[in-house]
Amino acid sequence: MLKKLKIFIKTLVAGFVRLISKTKIGVYGFEQVLNTAMQVTQSVKHGQTELVFAVPNQLNRFRINTFSSKEPETLEWIDSIPEGTVLWDVGANVGLYSCYAAKSRHCRVFSFEPSVFNLELLARNIFINDLVDRVTIVPLPLSDSQHVNTLNMTSTEWGGALSTFGKSYGDDGKTMTKIFEFSTVGMPMDEVVRLLNIPQPQYIKMDVDGIEHLILVGGQTVLQKTLGLIIEVNEDFDEQTINVAKYCKEAGLAFKEKRHSVMFDNNERFGQTYNQIWYRPEAQA
Repeated sequence: MLKKLKIFIKTLVAGFVRLISKTKIGVYGFEQVLNTAMQVTQSVKHGQTELVFAVPNQLNRFRINTFSSKEPETLEWIDSIPEGTVLWDVGANVGLYSCYAAKSRHCRVFSFEPSVFNLELLARNIFINDLVDRVTIVPLPLSDSQHVNTLNMTSTEWGGALSTFGKSYGDDGKTMTKIFEFSTVGMPMDEVVRLLNIPQPQYIKMDVDGIEHLILVGGQTVLQKTLGLIIEVNEDFDEQTINVAKYCKEAGLAFKEKRHSVMFDNNERFGQTYNQIWYRPEAQA
């Protein structure tokens, strides 16, 4: 019933927008609504760290409202990072964890996010938290090689996720329902360091919804110098699960644990998705 009501409201709004877009005053009013939506912000506090994020839609409000509960393991992992280290946030989305790491741990963060719909919010969130000197946006997808391909997207919402570069499958290894795509350049992690002169990361957070194992293939040199990694893995996707473990071990990393929020324990869609934490044993000695 609720789903049908949402569809009805969405259809009603779409029709209203088409109607008012035919008049000058309607276009002006619509533009003002859009501009105002981007100015709406919401504050969040986790531990001693306070942040402010743009919330132009329900999805972003959800992300802020669940900031401390959706991925508590990610926040704990960030809290364990030594202050002032270099962190790569691969699949940064709108920058929640990039901003948290930069502000709470004074990390030098490189935020990899290719979605054109998320980049504006990512930039806004970095700016309104006064973190421009600590967080650098890299608007490119990472991949196993340098090549041109499409970013295949299941959503065009601000803050949307579940997109894949160069592949037709999603985070679970199944064929994704693509509603939007654009062509862009993908680069392997090793080439990002060599060609773009971006600093070697000491720590990496990776959440790209399906091609994590392929990114590791293109970053073996980087991975061999990385001290710690938190990476999202869907254990229903065998190829991803097996190869993430293989490439991490080949790079000398050791598995510590896998965790997800209790909100996903009985979730049919994401119940087998975990954040895996890997570390370099000699760095812990």
